[in-house]
Amino acid sequence: MKGCWNTPDETANVVRADGWLFTCDVRYMREDGFVKCVDHKKDVIVVSGFKVYPNQVEEAAVTHPGVLEAGVKGVADARSDEAVNLFVVKRDPHLTEQELMAHLRLRLTTHKVPKIIEFRDQLPKNAIGKVLKYELR
Repeated sequence: MKGCWNTPDETANVVRADGWLFTCDVRYMREDGFVKCVDHKKDVIVVSGFKVYPNQVEEAAVTHPGVLEAGVKGVADARSDEAVNLFVVKRDPHLTEQELMAHLRLRLTTHKVPKIIEFRDQLPKNAIGKVLKYELR
């Protein structure tokens, strides 16, 4: 890769002098030798010093049968630096915030449980259907 299209400043941030490309993806090596992308570094939410990867919260939310899709962003919080804000498109129109919150409390550690849940008719997406987190902000 020679650089980011028409953005020399971004190219300088991600392409280092030694030729390495820093994607800002958070990844880890699985036991089977494959690499799993957890999230993007800029999307990580820090709650009272603990890192929360939005994908973890989104994956927990969509395990509820009443949830069609989910997106997560961090919001400023006076007590914990940031808080988790969950955006949900319902599959079941009768799904309540309390029901979803109870579901998430069983699947997530305390600092990962959303402080705010917002129901939406749809989430902003790109051409391939990925939720545009920067538009949630």
